[in-house]
Amino acid sequence: MKDHNMAAAARDSRKKSEDGFWDTIKVIIQALLIAFAVRMFLYQPFNIPSESMYPTLKVGDYLFVSKLSYGYSKYSFNFGLNLFGNELFKFGPIPVDGRFFWTAEPKRGDVAVFKLPRDNETDYIKRVIGLPGDRVQMQNGVLYINGVAVSKQRIADFVDEQGPGVGRPVPQYVETLPNGVSYNVLDETSNGAADNTGEYVVPPAHYFMMGDNRDNSLDSRFAQNAAGGGVGYVPYENFVGRADIIFFSIEPDAAFWQIWKWPTSIRWLRFFNLVN
Repeated sequence: MKDHNMAAAARDSRKKSEDGFWDTIKVIIQALLIAFAVRMFLYQPFNIPSESMYPTLKVGDYLFVSKLSYGYSKYSFNFGLNLFGNELFKFGPIPVDGRFFWTAEPKRGDVAVFKLPRDNETDYIKRVIGLPGDRVQMQNGVLYINGVAVSKQRIADFVDEQGPGVGRPVPQYVETLPNGVSYNVLDETSNGAADNTGEYVVPPAHYFMMGDNRDNSLDSRFAQNAAGGGVGYVPYENFVGRADIIFFSIEPDAAFWQIWKWPTSIRWLRFFNLVN
């Protein structure tokens, strides 16, 4: 009888152990599915690879990009997945300029991730400057929208303490758009390559995008050309989402996965900063 009870106890113990193992597996699968759904439909992580958005965004910043901000298009999903071209969505919501579940159009001043129009694959991040129908021009480094100069006020030089151009002062300004959105821009070179341009007229359902680092940004001031360069006007359909928050930041000489470099390379003060 005693042996029987011991065997039964052993079986119960094994069963509990197996149940606990499968419960753990279920929790992991559920967590992965939730993380996948969040990344697919709500927030996509994005890291800054270049200096084009200095001083707002730095190389090594990791952002959450809100996909729901502008609704979804065929470029909103990874791996070339075009859900809305599928028969399952034949009777789905009516698209607005190539977007489904449309919530709001990009606003002037938004920092947004989009697919580069010339290949519809490369992710770019810039600031929305011109809306459909706007006239945009640069004159002597001053931005004009619909014939009116955008306010540009000189402030203290920008000096990066680490990273590219460390210790070198760069002229910095506060620019204020007609809708009241203000942000800092860098103007390193007087009369730079795109400080004086012709007038751009933004087509319907397109946007004019610019980097905050005005002399180091390939943006809508440079038209697409046969050689494969330039950005040009960005179709509404190409927007992936709005950059909302910096969740992690590390110096360019360290990678995200190099944990041993974190104590000296992490920019702690940039964590959870909203993108303005």
